[in-house]
Amino acid sequence: MSSAFTKKRLVGVAAGLAASALVLAGCSGNSNNSSSTGSAASSITIGTTDKITTIDPAGSYDNGSFAVMNQVYPFLMNTPYGSPDVKPDIAESATFTTPTQYTVKLKSGLKFANGDDLTSSDVKFSFDRQLAIADQNGPSSLLGNLASTAAPDPTTVVFTLKAANDQTFPQVLSSPAGPIVDEQVFSATALTSDADIVKGNAFAGQYMIKSYDFNNTIQYVANPNYQGLLGAAKTKTVNVKYYAESANLKLDIQQNNIDVAFRSLSATDVADLSTNNKVKVVDGPGGEIRYIVFNFNTQPFGATTADADPAKALAVRKAVADLIDRDAIASQVYKGTYTPLYSYVPAGLTGATTVLKDLYGDGSGKPSLDKAKATLAAAGVTDKIVLNLQYVSEHYGPSSGDEYALIKDQLESSGLFTVNLQTTDYVQYSKDRTKDVYPEYQLGWFPDYSDADNYLTPFFSADSFLANHYNNTAVQDEITKQVGETDSAARTTEIQDIQAKVAADLSTIPYLQGAQVAVVGSTVNGASDTLDASFKFRYAALTKG
Repeated sequence: MSSAFTKKRLVGVAAGLAASALVLAGCSGNSNNSSSTGSAASSITIGTTDKITTIDPAGSYDNGSFAVMNQVYPFLMNTPYGSPDVKPDIAESATFTTPTQYTVKLKSGLKFANGDDLTSSDVKFSFDRQLAIADQNGPSSLLGNLASTAAPDPTTVVFTLKAANDQTFPQVLSSPAGPIVDEQVFSATALTSDADIVKGNAFAGQYMIKSYDFNNTIQYVANPNYQGLLGAAKTKTVNVKYYAESANLKLDIQQNNIDVAFRSLSATDVADLSTNNKVKVVDGPGGEIRYIVFNFNTQPFGATTADADPAKALAVRKAVADLIDRDAIASQVYKGTYTPLYSYVPAGLTGATTVLKDLYGDGSGKPSLDKAKATLAAAGVTDKIVLNLQYVSEHYGPSSGDEYALIKDQLESSGLFTVNLQTTDYVQYSKDRTKDVYPEYQLGWFPDYSDADNYLTPFFSADSFLANHYNNTAVQDEITKQVGETDSAARTTEIQDIQAKVAADLSTIPYLQGAQVAVVGSTVNGASDTLDASFKFRYAALTKG
């Protein structure tokens, strides 16, 4: 999920909500003391530099927004703590009843926090609106195999799929495309404002939102009527504070002004905090990747440029791949908290390869100036190439500036490139990147589910969220084929073939793979329970005291 992502502005927040948010802005971890009897604290404060674009599930495909959705919306399928494998959440059962029909039976008596019944009609509405709105910054591309959704009775939902035996569809139902929303509150054809969602109390997850100040503070309260897989929230109230600077996030966690810091502290800050006996550093498996996206229209020699030439454009991308030194970025910038990534599917997932190591650089993972020069010369590129490379500050952590300064140095020291670095706030960035504003730009990906397909379909389908004008029909055909492949060995081979084809085109250049890290107060527990291979940070697992 980009962190894959406009009516995203907070409009007219009610006076009562604004007042609550102002009170919350003064909250800190120090106010969340345990009672005199030693029982767990009733509230926890979490700090983050992540940003929200919108909490409407149809309009966002980024980690900051999905972090909110995971707390407040119900899902048909979800991942229990400690497991990447999905199970029914607000559903009683879910199974293929025919090769192209996936049938879900809902639990009876489900309700939203506002008292509205939650029925199959809301489920059908939720998926229909995802496809109808198809927002460029939304996750509708994950539903590419969904032909239609039916609600034959109040507790039955039947998904009809285009391709049979979709092995990823149960996981998709737990993804950013999967939150179930209240059809009495949300628009069927347009994004609904955050203010209207909060005012409508349209929640049925473990928490409800009590107050909301866009990208400043959110206060959550436990939802007593949650009937899903994950169980009741362990802490009644969770305050989340959004930071513009990671330095301030670090200062507040080390002074116990907040209880949890999650996304994003620099590697240096994490190393420093690991020596502080007031806090604990907790890590877990990570599927996060970092990569550079090329816009096939506007990159050097791109399709809409004055000197358009697809062979030269490919040579430029190949030369960049030849020159990037992943080891240096991982060690110098991230102190080993990230590792080099040499393909599109990260190490540890079935089907992962090292195809980029084999094809580019010196063949062993190191850069090669000679190879970059030869690639450009063979395509007839003789002049120094100008790359207008965009990155986003803070959203991918405070080290993004150092990361891209090093990439700039690696490319420019070759004598083949001039790199113009620019940075933009993420909310604006997520709009601009889909409108051909950036010829080359940074993205990170936080997986929607633990399957190799989640690193392929959203990126390289014709309607990918990247919107970078890449379209290879052979890749599209094989992506479609592997999704419905029931033979696991054959599917693994297909996943490997897709990586080889995409590596030859270089729509993107992935280069780092990271872990999940949270820093918590010494009396906070539960972080290790939620830092699991589902890649979802669920506040309801946390306790203090």
